[in-house]
Amino acid sequence: MDQFLLYGSFFIASLSLILCFYACSRVGSFIQASKGLDWDTIANITGDLATIKKTIQTLNNRLNGMNSPKLADQELMLQLLQKQPKQAINGNMSNVGG
Repeated sequence: MDQFLLYGSFFIASLSLILCFYACSRVGSFIQASKGLDWDTIANITGDLATIKKTIQTLNNRLNGMNSPKLADQELMLQLLQKQPKQAINGNMSNVGG
């Protein structure tokens, strides 16, 4: 049992060391990649990402049916006016009233 604990702890320590080196290399590559950026470039990238996010949200809403196209008020009133005379002529007027 003692040897299992010894080899197990050695394996975990070795794995931790390897993961630490991997994390350090990733952080180093990120620092190298972002070394030439200034604040104006970062602000432009942030604005572009916000625009893309809004476009994707609008597209998803359209696909889900949440963002239906809006009708103009005048077109809606014209449609209602066109339907009213047909209903009054075709319907039975004796049922109208209190």
